[in-house]
Amino acid sequence: MFKSKKNILLSVLALIVAAVHVIPFYILITTSLKIRGDFSSRWVLPDYFTLENFSTAWQEANLGPAFFNSTIITFFAAVLLIFVGSMAAYPLARRSTKLNKAAMMFFIAIMVVPPLTALVPLYQLVVDIGMLNTRTIAVLNNVAAFLPLTVFLYSGFIRSTIPKELEEAAKIDGATTLGIFFKVVFPLLKPVTASVLIIACVFIWNDYQFAIFFLQSSDVQTLTVAMASFFGENQNNLGLVGAAAFMAMIPMAVLFLFLQKYFIAGLSSGAVKG
Repeated sequence: MFKSKKNILLSVLALIVAAVHVIPFYILITTSLKIRGDFSSRWVLPDYFTLENFSTAWQEANLGPAFFNSTIITFFAAVLLIFVGSMAAYPLARRSTKLNKAAMMFFIAIMVVPPLTALVPLYQLVVDIGMLNTRTIAVLNNVAAFLPLTVFLYSGFIRSTIPKELEEAAKIDGATTLGIFFKVVFPLLKPVTASVLIIACVFIWNDYQFAIFFLQSSDVQTLTVAMASFFGENQNNLGLVGAAAFMAMIPMAVLFLFLQKYFIAGLSSGAVKG
């Protein structure tokens, strides 16, 4: 009897959580399908469905180049995060020296510092080195922002999940440290790599706070900056914004669907046990 009531409560709680997450998508879809001038409630379906908002938003916001820029920045930032973060985490997880412990504490300390606190000096540095309005600075900035979290997740996962005996056996066979990492350790990091990809890629893809300052030229603008053009003093077209936002969320939704089976395992092993 007690278990039955507990299951019912858990089911109700799950439905409430699901509704909280589904409602914004419902409002987004209904908004994107309404014709211009339809000011009916966001909670009701439109009387006339139209896909015109999608084509108009694509053309007016120049979403083609924006998609390309966001894809390039997100892809290269994710590759660098996985490569640098995993290699940095490996010695931190396996060698318990005072220097490594201090480095790990430094990474953890950086994680609690709001990124916007460095905006002014960072912007001045970018201007001084001539990298304003380049995709390179967007990639490097995102890598620097998410590297502490990446190292934290990888090091925790390596410590708690991968047995040292595997590395010792490879060392006996004559493998070098790099060989052990890339041939033995790295193939076992799929769960935490999936977690890093989902967390970092979603934030990088949706970044606006830094992109609006560093990517001011229309040639390098990302999706978030391009969609901001729909808001202004004399315009506020929610239909176009809804259509653009719906198209922008598809790549990250697909990424999550492909990697979701690894996501929970990576987070629980890397962040909780570590």
